[in-house]
Amino acid sequence: MKWWRVGSIVGLLLFSSLQVQGARVSFLDNGVIRVGVDLEQGGTITWVSASGSERNIINAHDRGRQIQLSFYSGPQPFGKAHPDWKNWPWNPIGTGDVYGHASTVLKHTNDGKTLYTRSIPLQWALNNVPGECTFETWITLDGATAHVRNRLVNHRPDRTQYRAFDQELPALYTIGKLYRLVSYDGDQPYADAPVRRMENNGPPWTSWKATEHWAALLDTADWGLGIYHPNLFSFIGGFHGKPDTGGPTDDPTGYIAPIRQEILDHDIVYDYDYVLILGKLDAIRAYAVTHRPLDTRPDYLFSHDRQHWKYANAADAGRPLHEALRVHLDQNDPQMIGPEQWWAAASVPKLTLRAAFHTHQKRAELFWSVLAKEGFSADRSVHFDILPDGKIHTYTIDLAANPTYAGMITGLRFDPVPAGEKGDYADIYSLSWRADTTRR
Repeated sequence: MKWWRVGSIVGLLLFSSLQVQGARVSFLDNGVIRVGVDLEQGGTITWVSASGSERNIINAHDRGRQIQLSFYSGPQPFGKAHPDWKNWPWNPIGTGDVYGHASTVLKHTNDGKTLYTRSIPLQWALNNVPGECTFETWITLDGATAHVRNRLVNHRPDRTQYRAFDQELPALYTIGKLYRLVSYDGDQPYADAPVRRMENNGPPWTSWKATEHWAALLDTADWGLGIYHPNLFSFIGGFHGKPDTGGPTDDPTGYIAPIRQEILDHDIVYDYDYVLILGKLDAIRAYAVTHRPLDTRPDYLFSHDRQHWKYANAADAGRPLHEALRVHLDQNDPQMIGPEQWWAAASVPKLTLRAAFHTHQKRAELFWSVLAKEGFSADRSVHFDILPDGKIHTYTIDLAANPTYAGMITGLRFDPVPAGEKGDYADIYSLSWRADTTRR
């Protein structure tokens, strides 16, 4: 999915004179970086600057900008949408809606060290419709960085388990002076290889694999705002309008969103963290290198959540999990698809699966994707026998037995059975590089 929340006619008419006013903005300032949230716009981040500077680099031209939470799920279309957004899905966002209504802050605290807000978001494409959920944000500062934790708490009456949608984690918009979108998307992360500028004047936005988990919007002096999201590879972004012009209330804007596909249950509590880095390009990248994930091998324990997995021709039993992920397998070719994750094949020659199969068939298959080729294929897979007796068993999957399992691995797909039958399901407890997954 691509996001088009820029330059709408409604936004241009309603918010061309929108100003950031200190009376409604709550600030944190550590002497290096200053971050503010607008308490009249859902508590979203509307201000980032160096301490002592009045140069705010966040764009608030309309309710679809700022730095804010934005989540997506079915149905699609959802409700009676604005004519410009006819096929839009369920999409609560932190600031407000396309008609100009603002989200409501329920609670706000700021002790000078941690800034907290809880709010009721609005459905972006609808007319003053609450989002059937609440948003929470915690912000702390450290040097030139802002550490942000976001939470979605769903309470939807619609209990349907919709497919996985791309989620903006978060949506970030800067002023038009920061128009140079830069990231690293090569196959040699953390080796000081050259970065790349993403040329885009959108929407539609460009997409890439941020293999060092960061991106930045910079001015002509290579100064600006970076975002680091550990463990996420998929980013989208670009620039809209006339480059190198405009301030917080003007139409030109830069955009970045780290992306991950997620299933959002009707009652899910979903958390994620990210870091904003203010400064020069070298400092932004250095932060990402210093804080890179130390162990990227697959280690999925399904005791409390689905670990970012999604499905094709399958569904799970939803929340709460009871020590395992119960996956219904009553369709043809049911598939479990893991999140994007990179590791060297030589570091994980085998995987350990703990599962209980309630199926009619006795054979499963595990696929992997590789850096050089997208997607999954039969030549990059291994079959193994399962015991469909409903009891928990531990299976060792010998990946290295297939010579195509080599180089950089980027993800997994697990087919518990080739073709499901009525009543088939499996309880998946763990899938890990560890030989013993019961000790955690």
